[in-house]
This record gives sequence, structure tokens and C-alpha cells, in this order.
Amino acid sequence: MKRRKFLKNSSLTAAGALSAPLMANYQKDGISNPENEVDLPVKPIAVCTWNFKNATAKAWEILEKGGNSLDAVEQGVMVEEADVKNETVGKGGRPDRDGNVTLDACIMDKDGNCGSVVYLQNIVHPVSVARKVMEETPHIILAGRGAEQFAYEQGFKKEDLFTESTRKQYKEWKKTSKYETIINIENHDTIGMLAMDENGDISGACTTSGMAYKVGGRVGDSPIIGAGLFVDNEVGAATATGVGEEVIRTVGSFLIVELMRQGKSPQEACEEGVKRIMAKNKNRKDFQIGFLALNKKGETGGYCVHPGFTYSQYTEKGQENVNVESFYQKN
Repeated sequence: MKRRKFLKNSSLTAAGALSAPLMANYQKDGISNPENEVDLPVKPIAVCTWNFKNATAKAWEILEKGGNSLDAVEQGVMVEEADVKNETVGKGGRPDRDGNVTLDACIMDKDGNCGSVVYLQNIVHPVSVARKVMEETPHIILAGRGAEQFAYEQGFKKEDLFTESTRKQYKEWKKTSKYETIINIENHDTIGMLAMDENGDISGACTTSGMAYKVGGRVGDSPIIGAGLFVDNEVGAATATGVGEEVIRTVGSFLIVELMRQGKSPQEACEEGVKRIMAKNKNRKDFQIGFLALNKKGETGGYCVHPGFTYSQYTEKGQENVNVESFYQKN
């Protein structure tokens, strides 16, 4: 798949006479100075919330070899699901207040196909179960015991998701049982990943263990298509992190993609998405939301409520961690 890029007017020489009829048609349609155009190859890209450089490196490994974006996002986020040092995703994720480690994830491909699991226990890779839901069932979301049983039927193995560290933290938390939302990654986080392959096709994935010590059964935005993740291959994709309740209320990721459809850049769309949330939460400062977006040109953008949110980006130029601007600035 190729993208179009117009050259500047100054680059035209003798070819101007031949292109005059074409230019006349463009001008008649209200488009000025389109001039000569060339085909440029699509440049693959992988981006994810926060500085999960190992995840984007894995995704890039797939893309660099000509792999598709769906495999890239799945295998990319699986890196974090398996990392026991990451206590907000997959194995080693912090439990709910009842002591259950419950995982949520979703995945979406270039054709709008999607799958999701919520409140999944005893399975390390919920994103892969979500993909199986997408590919092997007529459904989009499976929950709780049903999702777990489906995972076993698909060959996934049962595994204790607690680690020594998270078990110790939970026992300490139970002494006070105090629940509070910490602004950035310390308490809760999501890895949302977006990728575009060499064909220009975009896919996305999102996975999390949710808020630490949440009420049993709580589900945030991460596995909800349109909230924590949305892909429209004609336009681009978006994902979110932070307090999911606020993202769900605005169908945040869908909103970001629709804003890009209307002509906004990924950066502009993310800024507008956060501002709409804050318009309904005037003067409220006790939560974090971060949006990340990618369009069909391979452009990215991000914006958040409080300073601290970053995203990792991997292209042919290498890996980069991007600090994004925020609604509330540093003091």
C-alpha cells in the first residue's frame, strides 16, 4: 500500500505544461497547488503507552520482518503480560480487594474485527485469549469464568498470577484497606499498543490488571472497544490509560479517531479528548487520563491530564520515549 505526497510548487519545471489540465481540475475543486505527486512507501511504526520499550522493540521485530500489525501488537503487549516486575499487567498484576488477580484485555484488527476478555483469572496472556475470542467465536466479549473456561478449551494453561512481591503488598494493604487513586503508574496502568505495518494496515491491543485493590468485579476502559481502544483503518487508531471510568464516559478512543477523521492531527485529537473530559470534571485533579493516537500517515500524538504520561515509539529511526504535554502543567 502506498501513500501520496505532494511536492512543492517550486519543484516543477517543464512538466508544468503537461500538468496544466490536472491543475485546472484541482483548482476548480477548490484544492490549490497540488502539482506533481509521487508514491512513497509506508513506514511501519509501533507505539505504546508509557515507556515499555521492550514491548515496542518486540512489535518492531515483527514489523521489520514484514509481519502484520495484528501479530505485532499482540506479541508486543505479551512482553509486559509476562514481565512479573510490571505489577499492573498480566502475571504479577496487583489483585482486587478480595485478593483476586483479574485481567482485562482487548484486540482489534484492520478490518474492525475485535475480541475482549474481562475479569479473567489464572491466565497469563489475556490479550491472546481476546484474539481467540475474535477469531474463534461469533462474540466480542467473554467475561469471568466463561472467559477462563474458553481459554482452557483453547489450550491456555492455568497459572497462579500472584508473585511473592504482590502477595506481600496485598497483605500489607489489608491492614488499612484504604483505596485511593494514585496519579500515574504507581497504582494502576495499562499498556495500549498501536501499530502500522508495511501495507499501511493498523491494529491495536490493550491489556491491564486494572486498579490495584479495586472492588471485585470492577472493569475499566481497557477491554471496552471504543473506550480503551479503537481502530479505523481508514483513519487511524487510539488507546487510553488512566482512570477508565472517565474514558468510558466519553467513549474516549472512538472520540479521538473520529476527531482525526474530521481532520485533526493525532496530537490535536488527543488534546481535544482530554479537554472534553476535563470540561465535565471542572477543577478536579485527583485522576490521570492519557490518550495516544496514530494516523494513517504514521503521525503520532499524546496528551494527558497531569504531567508524567509518556509513550514509547519505534520506527526505522529507532526507539524513542516521548514525554507528552498535559492539561495541568508542572508547578
